[in-house]
Amino acid sequence: MRDPNLQRRHLLRSALASGAAALLPAAAAAAVDWGALEARARGKKVFFNAWAGSERTNAYLAWVAAEVSRRHGIGLEHVKITDTAEAVKRVRSEKQAGRSSGGSVDMVWINGENFLTLKREGLLFGPFAEQLPNYRWVDTAGKPTTRVDFSEPVEGLEAPWGMAQFTFFADRQRVPQPPRSMAALLEFARAQPGRVTYPRPPNFHGTTFLKQALLEATPDRTPLYRPVTPAALERAGAPLWNYLDALRPHLWRGGRQHPQNAAAVRQMMADGELLIALTFNPNEAANEIAARRLPATVHSWQNEKGAVGNTHFLAIPVNASAPDAAQVVINFLLSPEAQARKADIEVWGDGTVLAVDRLPAGERERFQARSWPGQVEQPAPVLLEPHGSWVDPLEREWLRRYGQ
Repeated sequence: MRDPNLQRRHLLRSALASGAAALLPAAAAAAVDWGALEARARGKKVFFNAWAGSERTNAYLAWVAAEVSRRHGIGLEHVKITDTAEAVKRVRSEKQAGRSSGGSVDMVWINGENFLTLKREGLLFGPFAEQLPNYRWVDTAGKPTTRVDFSEPVEGLEAPWGMAQFTFFADRQRVPQPPRSMAALLEFARAQPGRVTYPRPPNFHGTTFLKQALLEATPDRTPLYRPVTPAALERAGAPLWNYLDALRPHLWRGGRQHPQNAAAVRQMMADGELLIALTFNPNEAANEIAARRLPATVHSWQNEKGAVGNTHFLAIPVNASAPDAAQVVINFLLSPEAQARKADIEVWGDGTVLAVDRLPAGERERFQARSWPGQVEQPAPVLLEPHGSWVDPLEREWLRRYGQ
């Protein structure tokens, strides 16, 4: 008998290819008795493995836990991790040990290479995302990365949760004319030696810095959106390493050391040791200003010809203990109420995946229209992430060249 999941994935791929994507959510939703699923979910506990490096994120998830408990009778425990690879490793180990159900991970905050790993190894539950009632509000047309993760089709195996784009920020009094390209950043670093740096890869923000430099240095980006090969890596990587070789002597501590993460870079910028900080949340500076941790003179910008951008997702492992309850939680996280709260600068400031202009008027009003000090004034086009298979080779080569 043919595997029904494989058959459904085939239908999804066929629909995408024929341009019928807009019909998918309604069609898929018809196959699920959502009321029965919610009833099965009540009383269950969901272990949500999510990065815990931000007080704002942790506070938001605490609010979510209270809401799904009150509304759906579901217990949500935030399993605080420092790297998504920890959860991926646990799921792999459990499967290898023959634990095909009752696993320790029910939900995971994920994207990119970790999604690619789980998908290739058949370790994801689903497809489920486009069956969720609130998926109908996702902006799949205006935000195409909600259906493609690091050049890998999502195929309903993870649900979009938030939007991100590589962004720099600095105090306008110290940096009135920011460099708006990687080439301009090199000239800025030459003029301000020791006042610029980036986190040490494989830190996520450090690797994103490499990808931004790679995309700007590569004349033909086509190979970057295919699985990496040694020849493609050598050809596309050459201008990146030339750029980093030129930049290194002008970096903080001569490029011999790098901060561990973007939070450290932000603090060094706030203290005046560095001039420029970086983030993957375009609203981070505005959020920090609202919290009075940065002065209102801080401004944000993206490189004018484009900045690396993606969607971050929520997935359910194939051996989850409570897949029904995890779907109910994810559906709540996709609701206009939860998305608007997450997008609030004073809460988290994470960009919504919803098409706000398609929401009913009452729901649309939840999203703030006002601008805040520190927000990006001129958003740049999104540069799609290279295929997820490029990440490990780039990080290994960076460590070989500069990691000592």
